[in-house]
Amino acid sequence: MYVKDVKVQNQVGLHARPATFFIQKANEFKASIWVEKEERRVNAKSLLGVLSLGIVGGTEIKVIADGADEQLAVDSLIKMVESGFTE
Repeated sequence: MYVKDVKVQNQVGLHARPATFFIQKANEFKASIWVEKEERRVNAKSLLGVLSLGIVGGTEIKVIADGADEQLAVDSLIKMVESGFTE
């Protein structure tokens, strides 16, 4: 298991378009991936799950992965969040 914390940089957070990009990226990996906000954890490959967290700009989240490509998965998703979804 590989875990990293990140602060959401973009103003709107993980809503609509940014959440879709995040989920598409998560689905590129074989590992099981979760996003955690406070005490709530959801599947990072689920649009409804990610949107249900209500992640806004400035929120601290954890990205957690478990599987063969867990480190690459977490690092890629963290990079995307840190860039403000500009890639």
